[in-house]
Amino acid sequence: MAQKGNIGVTTENIFPVIKKFLYSDHEIFLREMVSNAVDATQKLKTLAERGDFKGELGDLTVRISLDTEKGTLTISDRGIGMTEEEINKYINQIAFSGVTDFLDKYKDNANAIIGHFGLGFYSSFMVSKKVDIITRSYKEGAKAVKWSCDGSPEFEIEDAEKADRGSDIVLHIDDDCKEFLEKQKIEELLNKYCKFMAVPVAFGKKTEWKDGKQQETNEDNIINNVEPLWTKAPSTLKDEDYKSFYRTLYPMSGLPPPPPPGGGGSRCSGYTSTSTIRSTSPAYSTSHASSRTLSCSATRFSSTVTKYS
Repeated sequence: MAQKGNIGVTTENIFPVIKKFLYSDHEIFLREMVSNAVDATQKLKTLAERGDFKGELGDLTVRISLDTEKGTLTISDRGIGMTEEEINKYINQIAFSGVTDFLDKYKDNANAIIGHFGLGFYSSFMVSKKVDIITRSYKEGAKAVKWSCDGSPEFEIEDAEKADRGSDIVLHIDDDCKEFLEKQKIEELLNKYCKFMAVPVAFGKKTEWKDGKQQETNEDNIINNVEPLWTKAPSTLKDEDYKSFYRTLYPMSGLPPPPPPGGGGSRCSGYTSTSTIRSTSPAYSTSHASSRTLSCSATRFSSTVTKYS
């Protein structure tokens, strides 16, 4: 007897997919979350350049903070934020196509799965038992809202108190992922994945040796370089610029060898930032190809430097 029908993929399928297929590379959640925050900030800058946002941009630093007592890791930005309507559209409504075949084909490649389905935001559930979004849109008269989800298909949205625009993404770290509440681990991942983001990313404060011990200063600990070499014209670069960049990529390997014949600038040719700002979508659309593309640019440049190592 012939039978016809539609195969449905619902939100109930999402979290098992994330946990099962992405768990081996669960540290990439931080890259995804910071990339989203950078995108939200870049979009606000684009709106301001176009005259669609007339307020003060102010400090646009993306901030990462730990609270070991509460067991939370928070990613905060002062980007475009979201309204309740946008949360419903871009966070709560998720659709997949061809999910079964694709997962079978790429089940050993976490990056491919995330990139294909736009699971950037939902990768947070790889390490969290609960996630809160506290957000306020840049739009005039917008009210702050809080979205909460414990990893099940159920979520809750309620009014919130937030004086400024932007979003705070609060990850309540799962009991079996406590390493992501360690300062050293988070700093390691930020240096690994977020070193060349296009917006300043701060994690805590810088320290200095004083009175026989390391003490925090009032200066933000900015972990990234917002103007890497490939965004500059080769003719403007000096040997020290290349050496400094090499030391950033390979801090334990000493200085690079002399550049090949023809001048050091040639090895930078063609490595321009390809980050594209998608100003038409809100801050936490679950797709953020722009920041991932920027990270890939860093990888390409790194490979080029390695050729002359």
